[in-house]
Amino acid sequence: MKLFLYSLVLGLLPLAQAVSSQKSFIVTYPKDTPDSILTSAKDAITEAGGLITHEYHLIKGFAAKASASVIENVSTLSSTYSPSIEEDEIVSIAGDA
Repeated sequence: MKLFLYSLVLGLLPLAQAVSSQKSFIVTYPKDTPDSILTSAKDAITEAGGLITHEYHLIKGFAAKASASVIENVSTLSSTYSPSIEEDEIVSIAGDA
């Protein structure tokens, strides 16, 4: 029984590390970007285990939680409509969070 629990914990460890290595990002595209490009980017993120946390309606973009490698992949999906990608961080007027 101990061996089973030990192997179960070791088996779940990489999964827990993968989830913890995800960061929040904001991805925006130029105004003339087709919706299909945004859909492809969101699909790539969710298929890789990421999560779309917010979709913006005034600008072409979304917020997501994903690994840096997935976000890097999204940046290369379209050569015509390249996204602006930045890590989502707390911003304050005093300069310290």
